[in-house]
Amino acid sequence: MKCMLLHAIQTNLQEILPLRALFLQENNFQIRYNAQHERGWSDSYLIMQNEEKIGYGSVANIDDKKSIFEFYIIPSFRNLAPLAFLELVHASKASFIVCQSNDLLLLSLLFQFGKDINADTVLLEEDFTSSIYIDNVIFRKRNDNDTIFEHRAEPVGTYVLEFNNEVVATGGFLLHYNMPFADLYMEVREDFRRKGFGSFLIQEIKKRCYLAGRVPAARTGLDNIASKATLIKAGFRVAGFMLLGQVRLT
Repeated sequence: MKCMLLHAIQTNLQEILPLRALFLQENNFQIRYNAQHERGWSDSYLIMQNEEKIGYGSVANIDDKKSIFEFYIIPSFRNLAPLAFLELVHASKASFIVCQSNDLLLLSLLFQFGKDINADTVLLEEDFTSSIYIDNVIFRKRNDNDTIFEHRAEPVGTYVLEFNNEVVATGGFLLHYNMPFADLYMEVREDFRRKGFGSFLIQEIKKRCYLAGRVPAARTGLDNIASKATLIKAGFRVAGFMLLGQVRLT
């Protein structure tokens, strides 16, 4: 009987792409750290059983912590996932695990091999089509001559809400996520908050997102209750959380 040899070897991004395509098919939701790959901010590892490529792992410095943020094993070899994960930890010398709670494989390994686990971000997905309307508010694309209020949390968006000839909110969507998902964002002028403008803006941006061939998704800080309520009113629902844990090997 042939001895099973399981190990993780560092490789280049191209080598893991066929396996990552399977990962994305299985996990049909927005991947928060998708851009780590295409921007060259992560290290790629193949998981090998003897000479067979049975999975991969991705490791990056996220918030100054060397973290495993993606891990995939082909379903027919998934019983080897815990051992393969340990091989990845040893090969990469990662000290942390960053995990979306809707990524069930990595989630199970986070709870098996992690400690001091905490959440900092709420992930949201499309749920329903809202029908919010506010009198005398115009939704349109931002013009170069628009006077834009100071933004403190988000970038100035592609779209604006105009009220009484003033821009009172801006927003847009980002495209550096796995297809077909896009990440929506917005900011409302402080004196117009808690009046429904944010939800109305997100509702209209969702339409433009679909027209661009993308599925809207969003995220917000765990403690940002107002932002979460705004997104839910505009037709989103909670899809999961971003979790961080320190690797525990004993």
